[in-house]
Amino acid sequence: MRLLDGVLPIDKNEGPTSHDIVSVARRSLGIRAVGHTGTLDPFASGLLLLCLGRSTRLAEYLTGLPKSYSATIRLGVVTETDDLQGAVVSSSDGWTSVTQGRLEAALDANRGHFLQVPPRYSAKRVQGRRMYEVARSGGEVEAKPSPVTVTRLEAIRFEPPEVDIVVDCASGTYIRAIGRDIGETLGVGAHLTALRRTRIGKFDVGESITVEALADESRVASALVSPAEALADLPTFVLEASEMEAVSHGRSVPAPVESSAGATVAMVSRDGRLVAIGESTGERLQPRKVFV
Repeated sequence: MRLLDGVLPIDKNEGPTSHDIVSVARRSLGIRAVGHTGTLDPFASGLLLLCLGRSTRLAEYLTGLPKSYSATIRLGVVTETDDLQGAVVSSSDGWTSVTQGRLEAALDANRGHFLQVPPRYSAKRVQGRRMYEVARSGGEVEAKPSPVTVTRLEAIRFEPPEVDIVVDCASGTYIRAIGRDIGETLGVGAHLTALRRTRIGKFDVGESITVEALADESRVASALVSPAEALADLPTFVLEASEMEAVSHGRSVPAPVESSAGATVAMVSRDGRLVAIGESTGERLQPRKVFV
């Protein structure tokens, strides 16, 4: 297989962890340099971005991209993990009195900018340990609410006790917590029975390949996104031939007039290759990571 360098969108199936997918990719592709840009819960499916080769250095610029999900909420049942894999904590038939009007009010409480308490079983670190590690060992940890942003939250199916939702949100938002909090607002409890990530920034799950397709070189090649294309959410600066050598040696070049101080910029060649990722000082672009 040719040298692999880029971002590979994978449609993760339900069951394996994100790390499991990385392991499969390493074996199938025959390379060690494989990483991902954000975990998906084992019970969840959908878009997982794998960074291959030198593009593992791009992960930090993709992790914070906005994300989209679809999910199914089961009203009336609370679980330890806020999903279908956890033990049932309590159940209620109060869902029978939930109306679309009450549901809409509960959805509205989870829109916009607000503080969200992460699930007790989550990968978030508190005092140096992941919350799920503490929970599985029988310990108690108090997670502080974190600011999150939800730009879209809609119910697309209302058939109690089930509700299907779609969500557009900023990175760091827990969809399990949204399901849990909707149940608490309604006074009946809830958990997620299905979760699927459909989009990360410009990446859409419809353009991804399955885990099984990792063994097919032609399908991998057709789905692989070049480093420059993967950074489409960043401002782009096209380097002149005279600037290429300076940037390749880590030297700064004049910034475009519209560049704002502190902005992260993808610096590319005229033929579209990623040369470096730089930071603007306002007047100059200083390379921070060089790829040539």
